Amino acid sequence: MAIRASEIADTWQTSFRDGMIIAAAERAGATELLTEDLQSGQHIAGILIINPFVTQ
Repeated sequence: MAIRASEIADTWQTSFRDGMIIAAAERAGATELLTEDLQSGQHIAGILIINPFVTQ
């Protein structure tokens, strides 16, 4: 999973830590990820990033 996290971090210009979180979500088959650390509405590796504290 560390290799996939590194690929995600390089491709989408995230930190390795965020890449690990996204890689874990990807492996689990998630389609959405709730986080305040990434830009809401962005799609990374097929996963929709949602900031639960941002009203739209």
